[in-house]
Amino acid sequence: MSLSSTLYAKAQSIIPGGVNSPIRACKAVESEPLFIASAMGSKLYDVDGRQYVDYVMSWGPMLLGHANPRVHEAAKAALDAGASFGAPCPAEVDLAQKIVDLMPSIEMVRMVNSGTEATMSALRLARGFTGRDYVIKFDGCYHGHADAFLAAAGSGVEVQAAPGTPGVPAATVAHTIVLPYNNLDAVKEAFRQKGKDIAAIIVEPAPGNMGLVLPGPGYLEGLRAVCDEYGALLIFDEVITGFRWSLGGAQARYGVRPDLTTLGKIIGAGFPVGAYGGRRDVMEKLSPCGPVFQAGTLSGNPVAMAAGLANLRELEQRDYAALEKRTGELAREFADIVRSKGVPVQLNHVASAFTMYFTEQPVNDMAAARTSNGKIYTAIYKQMREQGVYLASLAYECTFTSFAHSEADYELTLNAARNLKF
Repeated sequence: MSLSSTLYAKAQSIIPGGVNSPIRACKAVESEPLFIASAMGSKLYDVDGRQYVDYVMSWGPMLLGHANPRVHEAAKAALDAGASFGAPCPAEVDLAQKIVDLMPSIEMVRMVNSGTEATMSALRLARGFTGRDYVIKFDGCYHGHADAFLAAAGSGVEVQAAPGTPGVPAATVAHTIVLPYNNLDAVKEAFRQKGKDIAAIIVEPAPGNMGLVLPGPGYLEGLRAVCDEYGALLIFDEVITGFRWSLGGAQARYGVRPDLTTLGKIIGAGFPVGAYGGRRDVMEKLSPCGPVFQAGTLSGNPVAMAAGLANLRELEQRDYAALEKRTGELAREFADIVRSKGVPVQLNHVASAFTMYFTEQPVNDMAAARTSNGKIYTAIYKQMREQGVYLASLAYECTFTSFAHSEADYELTLNAARNLKF
């Protein structure tokens, strides 16, 4: 038995499911999880000594690759000065300034400890600012595990959604309206019905949790317009897209300014961190400036702040266009290899992320994503992992590249794809 299997067996007796986040259990791909010992650059190394080219990259934030020297130096120096103060530190001011400088719509920002905390806090702020209760989210867009976002999808215009997991009271999601992504008519109809009661739309500008889905022409602009018409706030969840789609995130790439933006792991270079920010008049409703309360003992943690600042400064020096071009080439060649084996493939790619769907129809929403053949993805996941390529353990995720990936990594990946059997 491998050491990973031994650890997994032990973990299952003391940790629910043997993992601390469900997707890590690899059940969707009929596998056991790998326990990772270390990571460097584009590589992961498991506890059994095997090396993998990593295309998960800690679910997105490691755009510079693992263990970037400048980021590590900054984190180590901060740790030497103390792991946590429970008080303000200089690095949180510097990182806040960098985020404000880079993200077009953010005038003020509040640090938190995770993407989930960022989205739940942004929603509370939107409700507090507008004095309204309803929020629109989209089927297939994931905004963390706060109760209000764990609503099952409705069909058409749903005024009341059902809880998507036990433990969430129906009353908690009663003000969550779930609509199909990329369907602007459904949004307009929801506002015609409930516009005076809708506090906000929250959306991944390019969703990464139904696989990668791209916004249709005019879609994000349409969301902006309907929010303006009815006095609601537009919240962009840029936990995935922030600083990966561009230095200014998806909002800079697509030219649409939200009122609030949520950010996650990348601003801590993989350390536990999140943030939300936006218009000054909205952010100043937060305590201690205003009446909307939110707090956190570890918010603005000095180690995470130092690492995040070093990460963003390093990203300012990198060639995003070159990485996007090379990622697109990899994605298209990978998809062509799979197609050559008689499998239908739809490829969605932008920036340094892509998803292959195994279906005949284009994928622009969750309903289309559900037509992808999960058994094909499971076969690919297992065979690629066996050949030293680490992919996401769920078909509804992105494949991420980084500035640390090399031509040798890409060639190993494509050679592994050529060996696939279905």
